Amino acid sequence: MFHPFDNLPDDVRLPEQFTCPFCYTPHPLVQLAADELMKHIAARTEWQAELQAGKMFGVLVAQNKSGQLGYIAAFSGLIAGSGNHTFFVPPIFDYTQTDGHFKQTESQISELNRQIEAAQNSQQLTELRRQLTETEAQAEAETAARKSVNQEHKAERDRRRKQPLTATELAELTRQSQFEKAELRRLQQFWAAKTDCLKSQISTFEIEIEQLKNRRRLMSEDLQQWLFEQYVVFNARCESKTIGRIFTEERGSVPPAATGECAAPKMLQYAYKHGLRPLAMGEFWWGDSPEGEIRQHGNFYPACHNRCRPLLGFMLQGLDVEPNKLEQNQLQISIIYNDDWLVAVNKPAGLLSVPGKDNADSALTQLQKIYGETADIQPVHRLDMQTSGVLLFAKDKQTQVSMMQLFERRQVKKRYVAVVEGIPAVEQGIVSLPLRLNPDDRPRQIVDFKHGRKAVTRYKVLGGNGKLTVVEFLPETGRTHQLRVHAAHPSGLNCPIIGDNLYGSPADRLYLHAERIEFTHPATGEKITIECKEDFCGFGLE
Repeated sequence: MFHPFDNLPDDVRLPEQFTCPFCYTPHPLVQLAADELMKHIAARTEWQAELQAGKMFGVLVAQNKSGQLGYIAAFSGLIAGSGNHTFFVPPIFDYTQTDGHFKQTESQISELNRQIEAAQNSQQLTELRRQLTETEAQAEAETAARKSVNQEHKAERDRRRKQPLTATELAELTRQSQFEKAELRRLQQFWAAKTDCLKSQISTFEIEIEQLKNRRRLMSEDLQQWLFEQYVVFNARCESKTIGRIFTEERGSVPPAATGECAAPKMLQYAYKHGLRPLAMGEFWWGDSPEGEIRQHGNFYPACHNRCRPLLGFMLQGLDVEPNKLEQNQLQISIIYNDDWLVAVNKPAGLLSVPGKDNADSALTQLQKIYGETADIQPVHRLDMQTSGVLLFAKDKQTQVSMMQLFERRQVKKRYVAVVEGIPAVEQGIVSLPLRLNPDDRPRQIVDFKHGRKAVTRYKVLGGNGKLTVVEFLPETGRTHQLRVHAAHPSGLNCPIIGDNLYGSPADRLYLHAERIEFTHPATGEKITIECKEDFCGFGLE
Protein backbone atom coordinates (compact mmCIF):
# COMPACT_ATOMS: atom_id res chain seq x y z
CA MET A 1 0.00 0.00 0.00
CA PHE A 2 3.01 2.30 0.59
CA HIS A 3 4.48 3.42 -2.74
CA PRO A 4 8.05 4.79 -2.56
CA PHE A 5 8.91 7.64 -4.89
CA ASP A 6 11.36 6.92 -7.70
CA ASN A 7 13.77 9.48 -9.11
CA LEU A 8 12.84 12.40 -6.87
CA PRO A 9 14.22 15.79 -7.94
CA ASP A 10 17.40 16.78 -6.12
CA ASP A 11 15.85 20.01 -4.88
CA VAL A 12 12.76 18.37 -3.37
CA ARG A 13 11.79 19.91 -0.04
CA LEU A 14 9.58 18.28 2.57
CA PRO A 15 6.48 20.16 3.74
CA GLU A 16 7.03 22.22 6.88
CA GLN A 17 3.47 21.54 8.10
CA PHE A 18 0.79 19.01 7.27
CA THR A 19 -1.89 20.06 4.80
CA CYS A 20 -5.00 21.85 6.04
CA PRO A 21 -7.59 19.70 4.22
CA PHE A 22 -10.16 22.51 3.96
CA CYS A 23 -7.99 25.09 2.18
CA TYR A 24 -4.71 24.17 0.53
CA THR A 25 -2.46 24.42 -2.47
CA PRO A 26 -1.11 20.94 -3.30
CA HIS A 27 2.50 20.46 -2.28
CA PRO A 28 4.77 19.46 -5.22
CA LEU A 29 5.15 15.99 -3.69
CA VAL A 30 1.36 15.66 -3.51
CA GLN A 31 1.13 16.67 -7.16
CA LEU A 32 3.84 14.12 -8.03
CA ALA A 33 1.97 11.38 -6.17
CA ALA A 34 -1.29 12.38 -7.83
CA ASP A 35 0.31 12.20 -11.27
CA GLU A 36 1.50 8.65 -10.55
CA LEU A 37 -1.91 7.66 -9.21
CA MET A 38 -3.66 9.06 -12.29
CA LYS A 39 -1.48 6.86 -14.50
CA HIS A 40 -2.47 3.84 -12.40
CA ILE A 41 -6.17 4.73 -12.62
CA ALA A 42 -5.98 5.21 -16.38
CA ALA A 43 -4.41 1.75 -16.71
CA ARG A 44 -7.34 0.08 -14.91
CA THR A 45 -9.44 -0.26 -18.05
CA GLU A 46 -12.07 -2.41 -16.30
CA TRP A 47 -12.99 0.61 -14.12
CA GLN A 48 -13.21 3.29 -16.77
CA ALA A 49 -16.96 3.19 -17.40
CA GLU A 50 -17.69 3.45 -13.66
CA LEU A 51 -15.04 6.08 -12.96
CA GLN A 52 -16.12 8.24 -15.89
CA ALA A 53 -19.25 9.04 -13.85
CA GLY A 54 -16.97 10.72 -11.30
CA LYS A 55 -14.97 9.72 -8.23
CA MET A 56 -12.82 11.49 -5.63
CA PHE A 57 -9.31 10.10 -5.09
CA GLY A 58 -6.67 11.08 -2.58
CA VAL A 59 -2.93 10.78 -1.97
CA LEU A 60 -1.04 11.17 1.30
CA VAL A 61 2.73 11.73 1.19
CA ALA A 62 4.50 10.09 4.12
CA GLN A 63 7.74 8.61 5.40
CA ASN A 64 7.88 5.00 6.52
CA LYS A 65 9.73 3.78 9.62
CA SER A 66 12.96 3.64 7.59
CA GLY A 67 12.62 7.27 6.57
CA GLN A 68 11.79 6.36 2.98
CA LEU A 69 9.61 8.89 1.20
CA GLY A 70 6.48 7.72 -0.62
CA TYR A 71 2.71 7.93 -0.64
CA ILE A 72 -0.48 6.02 -0.06
CA ALA A 73 -3.69 6.39 -2.05
CA ALA A 74 -7.43 6.04 -1.46
CA PHE A 75 -10.78 6.61 -3.13
CA SER A 76 -14.12 7.68 -1.75
CA GLY A 77 -16.84 5.06 -1.37
CA LEU A 78 -16.56 1.89 -3.41
CA ILE A 79 -15.23 0.84 -6.80
CA ALA A 80 -16.79 -2.19 -8.47
CA GLY A 81 -18.82 -2.77 -5.31
CA SER A 82 -15.77 -3.09 -3.05
CA GLY A 83 -13.60 -0.89 -0.86
CA ASN A 84 -10.63 -3.26 -1.11
CA HIS A 85 -8.37 -3.00 -4.15
CA THR A 86 -4.64 -3.43 -4.60
CA PHE A 87 -2.63 -0.19 -4.64
CA PHE A 88 -5.19 1.54 -2.38
CA VAL A 89 -5.50 1.59 1.40
CA PRO A 90 -8.41 -0.46 2.79
CA PRO A 91 -11.58 1.10 4.22
CA ILE A 92 -11.70 2.03 7.89
CA PHE A 93 -14.40 -0.61 8.27
CA ASP A 94 -15.43 -3.02 5.53
CA TYR A 95 -19.20 -3.21 5.62
CA THR A 96 -19.39 -5.04 2.27
CA GLN A 97 -18.63 -8.53 3.59
CA THR A 98 -21.46 -10.74 2.37
CA ASP A 99 -21.70 -12.75 5.61
CA GLY A 100 -21.34 -9.69 7.87
CA HIS A 101 -24.00 -8.09 10.07
CA PHE A 102 -24.37 -5.07 7.79
CA LYS A 103 -25.08 -7.02 4.61
CA GLN A 104 -27.39 -9.46 6.36
CA THR A 105 -29.41 -6.67 7.95
CA GLU A 106 -29.36 -4.74 4.69
CA SER A 107 -30.84 -7.82 3.03
CA GLN A 108 -33.62 -7.89 5.62
CA ILE A 109 -34.32 -4.19 4.98
CA SER A 110 -34.43 -4.91 1.25
CA GLU A 111 -37.00 -7.65 1.91
CA LEU A 112 -39.08 -5.12 3.87
CA ASN A 113 -38.83 -2.75 0.92
CA ARG A 114 -40.13 -5.52 -1.34
CA GLN A 115 -43.02 -6.23 1.04
CA ILE A 116 -43.90 -2.53 1.28
CA GLU A 117 -43.85 -2.13 -2.48
CA ALA A 118 -45.95 -5.29 -2.94
CA ALA A 119 -48.51 -4.09 -0.38
CA GLN A 120 -48.68 -0.59 -1.87
CA ASN A 121 -49.21 -2.00 -5.37
CA SER A 122 -51.48 -4.95 -4.52
CA GLN A 123 -54.42 -5.45 -6.85
CA GLN A 124 -56.83 -5.69 -3.93
CA LEU A 125 -55.76 -2.32 -2.49
CA THR A 126 -55.83 -0.74 -5.96
CA GLU A 127 -59.37 -2.10 -6.52
CA LEU A 128 -60.56 -0.87 -3.11
CA ARG A 129 -59.22 2.63 -3.80
CA ARG A 130 -60.92 2.60 -7.22
CA GLN A 131 -64.20 1.56 -5.62
CA LEU A 132 -63.86 4.26 -2.96
CA THR A 133 -63.25 6.95 -5.57
CA GLU A 134 -66.28 5.85 -7.58
CA THR A 135 -68.46 5.52 -4.47
CA GLU A 136 -67.52 8.97 -3.18
CA ALA A 137 -68.25 10.47 -6.60
CA GLN A 138 -71.62 8.70 -6.82
CA ALA A 139 -72.47 9.70 -3.24
CA GLU A 140 -71.63 13.31 -3.96
CA ALA A 141 -73.69 13.31 -7.17
CA GLU A 142 -76.79 11.68 -5.65
CA THR A 143 -76.64 13.81 -2.52
CA ALA A 144 -76.28 16.99 -4.58
CA ALA A 145 -79.25 15.93 -6.75
CA ARG A 146 -81.42 15.21 -3.70
CA LYS A 147 -80.47 18.55 -2.12
CA SER A 148 -81.37 20.34 -5.35
CA VAL A 149 -84.80 18.70 -5.46
CA ASN A 150 -85.37 19.49 -1.78
CA GLN A 151 -84.47 23.11 -2.35
CA GLU A 152 -86.96 23.34 -5.24
CA HIS A 153 -89.68 21.78 -3.07
CA LYS A 154 -88.83 24.10 -0.19
CA ALA A 155 -89.11 27.13 -2.48
CA GLU A 156 -92.56 25.88 -3.59
CA ARG A 157 -93.69 25.36 0.02
CA ASP A 158 -92.45 28.81 0.99
CA ARG A 159 -94.49 30.27 -1.91
CA ARG A 160 -97.61 28.39 -0.84
CA ARG A 161 -97.24 29.47 2.82
CA LYS A 162 -97.66 33.05 1.69
CA GLN A 163 -101.18 32.15 0.53
CA PRO A 164 -104.21 31.51 2.76
CA LEU A 165 -104.02 27.83 3.84
CA THR A 166 -106.03 25.62 6.16
CA ALA A 167 -104.45 24.01 9.21
CA THR A 168 -104.54 20.67 7.43
CA GLU A 169 -102.71 22.10 4.39
CA LEU A 170 -100.02 23.72 6.60
CA ALA A 171 -99.55 20.44 8.44
CA GLU A 172 -99.12 18.64 5.11
CA LEU A 173 -96.39 21.10 4.05
CA THR A 174 -94.58 20.54 7.36
CA ARG A 175 -94.87 16.76 6.93
CA GLN A 176 -93.40 17.02 3.41
CA SER A 177 -90.48 19.09 4.71
CA GLN A 178 -89.73 16.63 7.51
CA PHE A 179 -90.00 13.66 5.16
CA GLU A 180 -87.59 15.14 2.61
CA LYS A 181 -85.05 16.03 5.33
CA ALA A 182 -85.29 12.49 6.69
CA GLU A 183 -84.85 11.07 3.19
CA LEU A 184 -81.71 13.19 2.72
CA ARG A 185 -80.30 11.99 6.04
CA ARG A 186 -81.04 8.35 5.11
CA LEU A 187 -79.32 8.85 1.75
CA GLN A 188 -76.27 10.42 3.40
CA GLN A 189 -76.13 7.62 5.99
CA PHE A 190 -76.39 5.00 3.23
CA TRP A 191 -73.41 6.39 1.34
CA ALA A 192 -71.44 7.08 4.52
CA ALA A 193 -71.83 3.42 5.48
CA LYS A 194 -70.59 2.28 2.05
CA THR A 195 -67.59 4.62 2.04
CA ASP A 196 -66.75 3.84 5.68
CA CYS A 197 -66.73 0.13 4.86
CA LEU A 198 -64.31 0.70 1.96
CA LYS A 199 -62.15 3.07 4.03
CA SER A 200 -61.98 0.48 6.80
CA GLN A 201 -60.73 -2.17 4.37
CA ILE A 202 -58.20 0.25 2.89
CA SER A 203 -57.10 1.24 6.40
CA THR A 204 -56.25 -2.39 7.15
CA PHE A 205 -53.79 -2.36 4.25
CA GLU A 206 -52.40 1.08 5.19
CA ILE A 207 -51.84 0.05 8.80
CA GLU A 208 -49.92 -3.00 7.60
CA ILE A 209 -47.85 -0.82 5.26
CA GLU A 210 -47.15 1.70 8.05
CA GLN A 211 -46.08 -1.09 10.38
CA LEU A 212 -43.67 -2.37 7.73
CA LYS A 213 -42.30 1.15 7.24
CA ASN A 214 -41.79 1.59 10.99
CA ARG A 215 -39.94 -1.73 11.14
CA ARG A 216 -37.78 -0.61 8.22
CA ARG A 217 -37.08 2.78 9.83
CA LEU A 218 -36.10 1.25 13.16
CA MET A 219 -33.90 -1.37 11.50
CA SER A 220 -32.23 1.31 9.37
CA GLU A 221 -31.60 3.56 12.36
CA ASP A 222 -30.23 0.68 14.44
CA LEU A 223 -28.03 -0.47 11.57
CA GLN A 224 -26.70 3.04 10.99
CA GLN A 225 -25.93 3.45 14.68
CA TRP A 226 -24.25 0.04 14.78
CA LEU A 227 -22.25 0.90 11.67
CA PHE A 228 -20.83 4.13 13.08
CA GLU A 229 -19.79 2.32 16.24
CA GLN A 230 -17.67 0.01 14.06
CA TYR A 231 -15.75 2.97 12.62
CA VAL A 232 -13.07 3.49 15.26
CA VAL A 233 -10.61 6.13 14.08
CA PHE A 234 -7.23 7.26 15.41
CA ASN A 235 -5.27 10.48 15.59
CA ALA A 236 -1.56 11.24 15.76
CA ARG A 237 -1.69 11.09 19.59
CA CYS A 238 -2.67 7.40 19.42
CA GLU A 239 -6.13 8.27 20.73
CA SER A 240 -9.20 6.58 19.30
CA LYS A 241 -12.92 7.36 19.08
CA THR A 242 -15.89 6.03 17.22
CA ILE A 243 -17.36 8.21 14.50
CA GLY A 244 -20.63 8.23 16.41
CA ARG A 245 -18.96 9.66 19.51
CA ILE A 246 -17.08 12.29 17.50
CA PHE A 247 -20.29 13.68 16.01
CA THR A 248 -22.16 13.50 19.31
CA GLU A 249 -19.45 15.55 21.03
CA GLU A 250 -18.92 17.97 18.14
CA ARG A 251 -22.45 18.54 16.89
CA GLY A 252 -24.79 16.68 19.19
CA SER A 253 -26.06 14.66 16.23
CA VAL A 254 -25.54 11.39 14.40
CA PRO A 255 -23.06 11.32 11.51
CA PRO A 256 -24.40 11.73 7.98
CA ALA A 257 -24.55 8.62 5.82
CA ALA A 258 -21.19 7.58 4.29
CA THR A 259 -19.13 9.36 6.96
CA GLY A 260 -15.71 7.71 7.08
CA GLU A 261 -15.84 6.62 3.44
CA CYS A 262 -14.00 9.65 2.01
CA ALA A 263 -10.38 9.31 0.89
CA ALA A 264 -8.77 11.58 3.53
CA PRO A 265 -9.87 9.70 6.68
CA LYS A 266 -9.03 6.36 5.04
CA MET A 267 -5.47 7.52 4.35
CA LEU A 268 -4.88 9.01 7.81
CA GLN A 269 -6.22 5.85 9.45
CA TYR A 270 -3.85 3.65 7.47
CA ALA A 271 -0.88 5.92 8.15
CA TYR A 272 -1.46 5.87 11.93
CA LYS A 273 -2.00 2.10 12.06
CA HIS A 274 1.13 1.32 10.05
CA GLY A 275 3.60 3.74 11.57
CA LEU A 276 3.81 6.16 8.66
CA ARG A 277 4.63 9.79 9.27
CA PRO A 278 2.06 11.93 7.39
CA LEU A 279 3.61 14.90 5.58
CA ALA A 280 1.00 16.24 3.15
CA MET A 281 -2.14 15.16 1.33
CA GLY A 282 -4.66 16.20 -1.30
CA GLU A 283 -7.86 14.96 -2.91
CA PHE A 284 -8.61 15.27 -6.63
CA TRP A 285 -11.58 14.55 -8.88
CA TRP A 286 -11.56 11.97 -11.66
CA GLY A 287 -14.18 11.83 -14.41
CA ASP A 288 -17.31 13.79 -15.24
CA SER A 289 -18.85 16.38 -12.94
CA PRO A 290 -21.98 15.24 -11.08
CA GLU A 291 -25.22 16.74 -12.35
CA GLY A 292 -25.68 20.23 -10.96
CA GLU A 293 -22.22 20.33 -9.33
CA ILE A 294 -18.93 21.72 -10.55
CA ARG A 295 -15.99 19.31 -10.51
CA GLN A 296 -13.12 19.51 -12.97
CA HIS A 297 -11.27 16.33 -13.92
CA GLY A 298 -7.84 16.34 -12.27
CA ASN A 299 -8.51 19.34 -10.02
CA PHE A 300 -7.78 19.20 -6.29
CA TYR A 301 -10.63 19.99 -3.89
CA PRO A 302 -10.97 20.62 -0.15
CA ALA A 303 -12.45 17.98 2.12
CA CYS A 304 -16.22 18.12 2.56
CA HIS A 305 -17.51 19.94 5.64
CA ASN A 306 -20.61 17.96 6.50
CA ARG A 307 -18.95 14.56 6.93
CA CYS A 308 -15.23 15.27 7.14
CA ARG A 309 -14.88 18.45 9.19
CA PRO A 310 -15.71 16.90 12.60
CA LEU A 311 -13.99 13.64 11.67
CA LEU A 312 -10.74 15.18 10.45
CA GLY A 313 -10.85 17.66 13.30
CA PHE A 314 -10.21 14.68 15.58
CA MET A 315 -7.93 12.66 13.29
CA LEU A 316 -5.53 15.57 12.69
CA GLN A 317 -4.93 16.16 16.39
CA GLY A 318 -1.26 15.62 17.15
CA LEU A 319 -0.07 16.75 13.72
CA ASP A 320 1.39 20.17 13.05
CA VAL A 321 -1.26 21.33 10.58
CA GLU A 322 -0.91 24.50 8.55
CA PRO A 323 -3.49 27.18 9.47
CA ASN A 324 -6.74 27.37 7.56
CA LYS A 325 -6.32 30.45 5.39
CA LEU A 326 -10.09 30.81 5.23
CA GLU A 327 -10.17 31.35 8.98
CA GLN A 328 -7.25 33.75 9.31
CA ASN A 329 -8.61 37.15 10.22
CA GLN A 330 -5.62 39.46 10.45
CA LEU A 331 -7.27 41.68 7.86
CA GLN A 332 -8.45 45.26 8.15
CA ILE A 333 -11.26 47.18 6.49
CA SER A 334 -10.93 50.72 5.14
CA ILE A 335 -13.84 53.18 5.13
CA ILE A 336 -14.60 54.49 1.63
CA TYR A 337 -17.95 56.27 2.20
CA ASN A 338 -19.51 57.82 5.29
CA ASP A 339 -22.56 60.00 6.06
CA ASP A 340 -25.09 60.31 8.89
CA TRP A 341 -27.01 57.21 7.78
CA LEU A 342 -24.60 54.91 5.92
CA VAL A 343 -21.01 53.75 5.96
CA ALA A 344 -19.27 51.69 3.28
CA VAL A 345 -15.99 49.82 3.59
CA ASN A 346 -13.55 48.06 1.32
CA LYS A 347 -13.64 44.51 2.73
CA PRO A 348 -10.45 42.52 2.08
CA ALA A 349 -10.66 38.98 0.73
CA GLY A 350 -10.66 36.48 3.59
CA LEU A 351 -12.61 38.60 6.08
CA LEU A 352 -16.18 37.75 7.05
CA SER A 353 -18.90 40.33 6.45
CA VAL A 354 -20.53 39.64 9.83
CA PRO A 355 -19.38 37.55 12.82
CA GLY A 356 -19.38 33.83 12.18
CA LYS A 357 -18.82 30.80 14.36
CA ASP A 358 -17.16 31.57 17.69
CA ASN A 359 -17.64 35.32 17.03
CA ALA A 360 -14.85 35.37 14.45
CA ASP A 361 -13.59 38.77 13.34
CA SER A 362 -15.58 40.50 10.61
CA ALA A 363 -16.13 43.81 8.84
CA LEU A 364 -19.07 44.49 11.15
CA THR A 365 -17.12 43.88 14.37
CA GLN A 366 -14.30 46.11 13.12
CA LEU A 367 -16.79 48.90 12.36
CA GLN A 368 -18.37 48.50 15.79
CA LYS A 369 -14.94 48.98 17.36
CA ILE A 370 -14.37 52.11 15.27
CA TYR A 371 -17.72 53.71 16.15
CA GLY A 372 -17.95 52.42 19.71
CA GLU A 373 -20.39 50.19 21.57
CA THR A 374 -23.17 52.81 21.52
CA ALA A 375 -23.29 52.88 17.70
CA ASP A 376 -26.06 50.87 16.02
CA ILE A 377 -24.16 49.61 12.97
CA GLN A 378 -26.34 47.20 10.95
CA PRO A 379 -25.47 45.12 7.85
CA VAL A 380 -27.67 45.64 4.78
CA HIS A 381 -26.09 43.01 2.51
CA ARG A 382 -23.12 40.64 2.55
CA LEU A 383 -20.14 39.55 0.50
CA ASP A 384 -18.70 36.04 0.49
CA MET A 385 -15.78 35.73 2.86
CA GLN A 386 -13.32 35.33 -0.03
CA THR A 387 -14.76 38.23 -2.07
CA SER A 388 -13.29 41.69 -1.61
CA GLY A 389 -14.78 45.10 -2.28
CA VAL A 390 -17.59 47.50 -1.44
CA LEU A 391 -19.66 46.46 1.58
CA LEU A 392 -22.42 48.71 2.90
CA PHE A 393 -23.74 49.16 6.47
CA ALA A 394 -26.51 51.27 8.00
CA LYS A 395 -26.09 53.39 11.13
CA ASP A 396 -29.61 52.80 12.43
CA LYS A 397 -32.38 50.23 12.17
CA GLN A 398 -34.69 52.36 10.01
CA THR A 399 -31.99 52.95 7.40
CA GLN A 400 -31.14 49.24 7.46
CA VAL A 401 -34.77 48.32 6.72
CA SER A 402 -34.99 50.89 3.92
CA MET A 403 -31.75 49.69 2.29
CA MET A 404 -32.71 46.01 2.58
CA GLN A 405 -35.99 46.82 0.82
CA LEU A 406 -34.01 48.41 -2.01
CA PHE A 407 -31.96 45.22 -2.32
CA GLU A 408 -35.07 43.03 -2.25
CA ARG A 409 -36.72 45.15 -4.97
CA ARG A 410 -33.48 44.94 -7.01
CA GLN A 411 -33.11 48.72 -6.96
CA VAL A 412 -29.43 48.49 -6.05
CA LYS A 413 -27.00 48.06 -8.95
CA LYS A 414 -23.81 46.10 -8.24
CA ARG A 415 -20.74 45.69 -10.41
CA TYR A 416 -18.09 43.03 -9.81
CA VAL A 417 -14.85 42.32 -11.63
CA ALA A 418 -13.08 38.97 -11.65
CA VAL A 419 -10.17 37.17 -13.24
CA VAL A 420 -11.23 33.81 -14.67
CA GLU A 421 -9.38 30.83 -16.09
CA GLY A 422 -9.59 30.57 -19.87
CA ILE A 423 -11.63 32.59 -22.33
CA PRO A 424 -15.44 32.71 -22.28
CA ALA A 425 -16.97 31.44 -25.53
CA VAL A 426 -19.22 34.53 -25.77
CA GLU A 427 -17.89 37.98 -24.86
CA GLN A 428 -21.08 39.17 -23.21
CA GLY A 429 -24.41 37.69 -22.24
CA ILE A 430 -26.67 36.47 -19.46
CA VAL A 431 -26.27 33.38 -17.26
CA SER A 432 -29.47 32.06 -15.67
CA LEU A 433 -28.83 28.98 -13.52
CA PRO A 434 -30.98 28.39 -10.39
CA LEU A 435 -29.01 27.55 -7.26
CA ARG A 436 -29.50 25.77 -3.96
CA LEU A 437 -27.27 24.66 -1.11
CA ASN A 438 -25.67 21.23 -1.20
CA PRO A 439 -26.59 20.11 2.35
CA ASP A 440 -23.96 17.36 2.28
CA ASP A 441 -21.11 19.75 1.47
CA ARG A 442 -21.82 23.20 2.89
CA PRO A 443 -21.35 25.92 1.74
CA ARG A 444 -21.06 24.51 -1.79
CA GLN A 445 -23.97 25.44 -4.06
CA ILE A 446 -25.37 23.30 -6.87
CA VAL A 447 -27.46 24.04 -9.96
CA ASP A 448 -30.97 22.66 -9.56
CA PHE A 449 -33.62 23.56 -12.13
CA LYS A 450 -36.38 21.93 -10.06
CA HIS A 451 -35.71 23.15 -6.51
CA GLY A 452 -33.12 25.91 -6.97
CA ARG A 453 -33.78 29.64 -6.49
CA LYS A 454 -33.65 31.93 -9.50
CA ALA A 455 -30.15 33.34 -10.11
CA VAL A 456 -29.37 35.68 -13.03
CA THR A 457 -26.06 37.33 -13.93
CA ARG A 458 -25.12 39.65 -16.79
CA TYR A 459 -21.46 39.57 -17.81
CA LYS A 460 -19.03 41.21 -20.21
CA VAL A 461 -15.42 40.41 -21.08
CA LEU A 462 -13.13 43.37 -20.36
CA GLY A 463 -9.75 42.01 -21.45
CA GLY A 464 -7.31 39.16 -21.15
CA ASN A 465 -3.96 37.65 -22.10
CA GLY A 466 -5.05 34.53 -23.98
CA LYS A 467 -5.07 32.34 -20.87
CA LEU A 468 -6.81 34.49 -18.27
CA THR A 469 -9.68 36.91 -18.72
CA VAL A 470 -11.01 39.90 -16.77
CA VAL A 471 -14.81 39.79 -16.66
CA GLU A 472 -17.40 42.30 -15.49
CA PHE A 473 -20.34 40.76 -13.61
CA LEU A 474 -23.65 42.58 -13.09
CA PRO A 475 -25.77 40.30 -10.89
CA GLU A 476 -29.54 40.75 -11.06
CA THR A 477 -30.06 38.46 -8.06
CA GLY A 478 -27.93 37.93 -4.97
CA ARG A 479 -27.65 34.20 -4.30
CA THR A 480 -24.83 32.66 -2.27
CA HIS A 481 -21.80 31.93 -4.52
CA GLN A 482 -23.86 33.06 -7.54
CA LEU A 483 -20.99 34.61 -9.49
CA ARG A 484 -18.59 31.80 -8.62
CA VAL A 485 -20.98 29.09 -9.84
CA HIS A 486 -22.11 31.04 -12.92
CA ALA A 487 -18.48 31.55 -13.89
CA ALA A 488 -17.40 27.93 -13.36
CA HIS A 489 -20.43 25.94 -14.51
CA PRO A 490 -20.26 24.40 -18.03
CA SER A 491 -23.64 25.99 -18.79
CA GLY A 492 -22.31 29.35 -17.61
CA LEU A 493 -18.94 30.79 -18.64
CA ASN A 494 -17.18 27.46 -18.05
CA CYS A 495 -14.29 29.57 -16.72
CA PRO A 496 -13.77 29.31 -12.94
CA ILE A 497 -12.66 32.41 -11.08
CA ILE A 498 -8.98 32.28 -10.15
CA GLY A 499 -8.52 31.16 -6.56
CA ASP A 500 -11.94 29.53 -6.25
CA ASN A 501 -11.07 26.50 -4.13
CA LEU A 502 -14.67 25.20 -4.25
CA TYR A 503 -15.45 25.42 -7.96
CA GLY A 504 -12.04 25.90 -9.56
CA SER A 505 -8.42 25.82 -8.41
CA PRO A 506 -6.86 27.37 -5.27
CA ALA A 507 -4.62 30.44 -5.43
CA ASP A 508 -3.40 33.09 -3.01
CA ARG A 509 -6.94 34.59 -2.96
CA LEU A 510 -10.27 34.56 -4.79
CA TYR A 511 -9.94 37.07 -7.62
CA LEU A 512 -13.47 38.44 -7.33
CA HIS A 513 -14.00 42.07 -6.31
CA ALA A 514 -17.18 44.07 -5.67
CA GLU A 515 -16.11 47.23 -7.44
CA ARG A 516 -19.19 49.45 -7.44
CA ILE A 517 -22.62 49.86 -5.90
CA GLU A 518 -25.33 52.35 -6.98
CA PHE A 519 -28.62 53.25 -5.29
CA THR A 520 -30.95 56.08 -4.31
CA HIS A 521 -30.16 57.24 -0.78
CA PRO A 522 -33.14 56.32 1.46
CA ALA A 523 -32.81 59.51 3.54
CA THR A 524 -31.72 62.19 1.06
CA GLY A 525 -33.08 60.83 -2.23
CA GLU A 526 -29.71 61.44 -3.91
CA LYS A 527 -28.21 59.05 -6.45
CA ILE A 528 -25.24 57.46 -4.70
CA THR A 529 -22.35 55.68 -6.39
CA ILE A 530 -19.68 54.07 -4.22
CA GLU A 531 -16.68 52.68 -6.05
CA CYS A 532 -13.48 50.93 -5.03
CA LYS A 533 -11.37 49.61 -7.90
CA GLU A 534 -9.06 46.59 -7.71
CA ASP A 535 -5.80 46.30 -9.62
CA PHE A 536 -5.40 42.93 -11.35
CA CYS A 537 -2.32 43.96 -13.28
CA GLY A 538 -0.30 41.25 -11.56
CA PHE A 539 -1.70 38.86 -14.14
CA GLY A 540 -0.40 40.91 -17.03
CA LEU A 541 -3.94 41.87 -17.98
CA GLU A 542 -5.13 45.12 -19.48
